[in-house]
Amino acid sequence: MTTWEQAVDVVSGFLSDNAASDPMGIAVSGGSDSLALLLILKDWADGAGRSLHAVTVDHGLRPEAAEEAAFVAGLCADLTIDHTILRWDGPAPTGNISDQARQARYALMDAWAQDRGIDQIAVGHTADDQAETLLMRLGRGAGVDGLATMATRRRIGQTDFLRPMLTLRRDALQDLLKQRGQTWINDPTNDNPDYDRVRIRQAMPTLSDIGLSVDALTTTAANLAQARDALAHYAVQEAAKIVTQDAAGDILIDHDAWTHLSAEIARRLIQAGLHHVAGPGYPPRSKALQQLINHIHARTPMTLAGCIVQTDKTQIRITREPAAVPGPVPADHIWDTRWQMTGPVPDGAEIAALTEGGLKACPDWRDTGLKRTSLLSTPAIWLGDRLISAPIAGNLNGFQAKLLRTRKDFDAALRTH
Repeated sequence: MTTWEQAVDVVSGFLSDNAASDPMGIAVSGGSDSLALLLILKDWADGAGRSLHAVTVDHGLRPEAAEEAAFVAGLCADLTIDHTILRWDGPAPTGNISDQARQARYALMDAWAQDRGIDQIAVGHTADDQAETLLMRLGRGAGVDGLATMATRRRIGQTDFLRPMLTLRRDALQDLLKQRGQTWINDPTNDNPDYDRVRIRQAMPTLSDIGLSVDALTTTAANLAQARDALAHYAVQEAAKIVTQDAAGDILIDHDAWTHLSAEIARRLIQAGLHHVAGPGYPPRSKALQQLINHIHARTPMTLAGCIVQTDKTQIRITREPAAVPGPVPADHIWDTRWQMTGPVPDGAEIAALTEGGLKACPDWRDTGLKRTSLLSTPAIWLGDRLISAPIAGNLNGFQAKLLRTRKDFDAALRTH
């Protein structure tokens, strides 16, 4: 039986190897898993002399969400832990609501972390989540990466999300919370059989009777994770030989060398390129990725995951899709999760994509040696509809554009996706 001290030791041991930064962030929904992590991290932070900052995302998808966020805020106040509530003000999601909400949640937390100088955020996924994810992905015909399920750390935007409780069971954590007299929030969607994860969770007792227990499934996931890491290692080695990045942020892959790679390594380079250029988000489904690979072999262009992928006689080029970039943001903000501008910013100026209209105001853009399509999605400073600066297109006017995702980040994407 897991004791509180054992749980703290598990998390502390993980963080001693992985938590390199101070302060540390923690995502808290109010459910049992995240509240257990909050209390464990409080003990850890007090002992280690570390600063802890909690964040709760209110998607506004359920009327109870605001009250639940307030419950977490009250608990954090009692524990003297800094706490922030983030509210999603985006359009109402359609289609795969869970996936859209997840992506919005991580994007909001990444931006929050950057504003506060936080490099790492701990999240409360458990061994039960790992087992359920394996079964869900098995039903979708996932490959090695999917069946290896959740890694202990994942980089989204500029933030590392850490999962220090993947070896701990949910029931054990709930028992520990009860012993401490700590209540938690039960999200009604966790009992809604319309969701695949809920149906799998409800089937787990029966599956355990035939040997598919949480322990067995997490062991399988761990074995597959070792295979995933080995493949990632060799993918990074091959990338060092054939992958480069240009000043517009495009990923360039030597086509002939790529065609001689094993299919699995070749696929990983393309997938990492899409993630590197487009930023946060889950990788495309295997069917869509295979369709893209077929287009590359045929040297025909295709858009996928916010990118345009084109192949000429020598190179595969992965470019940000102009139609997929975000709208304007204040000039002192990070734009499209990867660009930062510095210079004499006029009042009211914003960063937005250069676009065709802006490119016409950059007569020297050809001197940059960059592709026209690539330049359209690079950052520019606008004051209303007047172009002030487009550094990547050669129109500096006192400004500089810094690309925040470097070639090293491409290798990091290979290791984590």
